[in-house]
Amino acid sequence: MNGYQNDKKRSEILVVDDTPENLRLLSLMLANVGYEVRLAINGKMALKVALSHPPQLILLDIMMPDISGYEVCEKLKDSETTREIPVIFLSALDAVMDKVRAFQVGAADYITKPFQVEEVLARIDHQITIVCQQKKITNQNEKLQEQNRQLQNLNEELRRSNVDLEQFAYTASHDLQSPLQAIIGNADLLSWKYESSLEADAIHYIDEIVGASMRMKQLIQDLLAYSRVGTGNLELQPIDCQIVLKEAMANLRERICSSGADISHDRLPTVMGNKTQLIQVFQNLISNAIKFRRKEVCPKIQITAEALTETEEWLIGVRDNGIGIKPQNRDRIFEVFQRLHQSDEYPGSGIGMAICKKIVERHGGRIWVESQFGIGTTFYFTLSENKE
Repeated sequence: MNGYQNDKKRSEILVVDDTPENLRLLSLMLANVGYEVRLAINGKMALKVALSHPPQLILLDIMMPDISGYEVCEKLKDSETTREIPVIFLSALDAVMDKVRAFQVGAADYITKPFQVEEVLARIDHQITIVCQQKKITNQNEKLQEQNRQLQNLNEELRRSNVDLEQFAYTASHDLQSPLQAIIGNADLLSWKYESSLEADAIHYIDEIVGASMRMKQLIQDLLAYSRVGTGNLELQPIDCQIVLKEAMANLRERICSSGADISHDRLPTVMGNKTQLIQVFQNLISNAIKFRRKEVCPKIQITAEALTETEEWLIGVRDNGIGIKPQNRDRIFEVFQRLHQSDEYPGSGIGMAICKKIVERHGGRIWVESQFGIGTTFYFTLSENKE
């Protein structure tokens, strides 16, 4: 016998009837199949027993001398302690109105006398099964609620940790800029003032100091940009991506001209977004396409837009003809400080794509990359349609 059947057979049933012979017969019948049985000779006793030690099920007669079974059932359903206990009426009353009233006061079932043992056992078994299933569901719901509470607490702790980390990154980066600028300024001053009296090695070392400091300055600025993305409330409004692209290209005008980049684009949509952050996304993706171009090949960048009607989004693509990304590196491209090339080959901090990912996800979108090594790369991201 499995645990579920054991739970059923250990169930306690309260039998209420003012006829001792009926009590004896029902008690024997239920005990023989494994139920624990308690007896009550009248309605008042039944209420006292049920309230002090609630059973799993009550077999209840209707016609009793003190209070009727209907009244007993009503009082049971009024009490929080006994409200959920199934009540099966067992009565000689077989008129339709008697049965209707029984269900109106809260009965789970109704059996007429004289009864068949098999029918009574089957109906009891059915109600006990329901009770066991309800108990099981209740326990599972309580466990799920507790797990949800724990998950919410963990999410809140993670959110606070992320906020603290972003604030730390912002503060640390901001505070580092002043001493770093002093290093750069003093090194430049040293080189300018003593250039004629310094040996070539000394000038080389000063240049190394300035170069390393400038790279550190760029890294700090990128880190500040990354930390700023996650701070404050993000207010979304209708943004014309045509204007966003125009401003991003204006910011990159010198790099576009010097590289000979050819940039074309579809008619771009109006989306729900933050203008400053979307400019950053387009600027980073175009800058990335220019940086990772093939030698002796002018960058060719195509920006596409496709409506995704099912999800009410726009799919934006930024395609280039650059060096491409090896398959094993595609999952790393959006991680902070992940550089896929040596700094002397392709300078940078390795934060640009992480910033794009963070911005797109804050806008409720997704970003991913498709690439063929040696042929080119396409970055795709989604943004919500303008619903205004």
